[in-house]
Amino acid sequence: MAAAGEGPSVLFLHPDLGLGGAERLVVDAALALQARGCRVQIWTAHYDAARCFAETRGLAVRRAGGWLPRSLWGRGQALCAALRMAFVALYVLLLSGEPADVFVCDQVSACIPVLRLARTRKKVLFYCHFPDQLLTKRESLLKRIYRLPLDWLEEYTTGMADCIVVNSRFTAGVFKDTFKSLSHINPDVLYPSLNISSFDTACAADIADLVPKKKFLFLSINRYERKKNLMLALEALHELRGRLDSHEWNEVHLVMAGGYDKRVLENVEHYEELRRLAAKLSVNDHITFLRSFSDEQKIALFSNSICVLYTPSNEHFGIVPLEAMYMRCPVIAVNSGGPLESILHNVTGFLCDPLPTQFSEAMEKIVRDPLLKDTMGAAGRARVMEKFSLEAFTEQLYQYICRLTQ
Repeated sequence: MAAAGEGPSVLFLHPDLGLGGAERLVVDAALALQARGCRVQIWTAHYDAARCFAETRGLAVRRAGGWLPRSLWGRGQALCAALRMAFVALYVLLLSGEPADVFVCDQVSACIPVLRLARTRKKVLFYCHFPDQLLTKRESLLKRIYRLPLDWLEEYTTGMADCIVVNSRFTAGVFKDTFKSLSHINPDVLYPSLNISSFDTACAADIADLVPKKKFLFLSINRYERKKNLMLALEALHELRGRLDSHEWNEVHLVMAGGYDKRVLENVEHYEELRRLAAKLSVNDHITFLRSFSDEQKIALFSNSICVLYTPSNEHFGIVPLEAMYMRCPVIAVNSGGPLESILHNVTGFLCDPLPTQFSEAMEKIVRDPLLKDTMGAAGRARVMEKFSLEAFTEQLYQYICRLTQ
């Protein structure tokens, strides 16, 4: 349970509290404000302490609306998310009895007009990870018609926030290009931080029974979602095989560790798609698939890996490259989106086109020159400490809260 502070009361609203990058940011933000003396609560539709970051156990987490569906027979996720968050906001205002000076929302903006119904007007800070309307495909006319009111709702309700921040300069540009009616708003950039204390204090787990001990252990960490382009890692591994002799290849192994929720159909389907592709490429003996993992296992994976593969294109920011760099692990990432701001090419890792040939070429460099792991790893940790520290994130976020409560 969070200790009561003397500062403002801040109430976070987040759709589902799981293990993704958005959840990592919410947890870090809540911990940061709590450390500055704010009274903090997180309200969400779904929270399972066993499938969430361990630090949430030191926060006041409340649930409402978990009985509402996440989708309608696998469809309508955006509509259901909007309804769930609107319900959470209504519950907070009408039934919870919880006081709040500032509301902090992210991902789903549909709750903002509900929060503005409060009898005593409260300020709302909205953290835009990325416009939701750009995260969906519109293959059919019916899907385009379905999305029209949701796109309008997202833009209109986002503009109702008192303060809007985004996670990168890349997202700030996309925000301006996407929300045409909000052209008068210039969102501030609040880079996600890395809560290094969680890495410094946690003990690495023994992963000998999960992952074979190999000299060249590559690591991919991402949710089992198609937009994360995880197939690129498998295809790059297949390409790498042709660049190495048999002795070197025998020492190569790829761990694909991903957030996995059996309630999410895409997680289940994509996991099987990846396993089939690995078999088709004849690299399944050189791959270990992990479905979800503990913080201790993640630290052990970073510690034992020679390099991290980060495959999403146009990723809004991406916390995994920061985690890898802090753990002195070089990163090979796609040269678009957030990694352009977090990774220094040829210094802390490699930025490549999303092509198996380019990724495998970078992987070969890591294999051929063992010193790259040390030199790039040291540069990566220094960059995280300088640009993405929790202290800088905390101070900037706290100043937003103070300005909103004045």
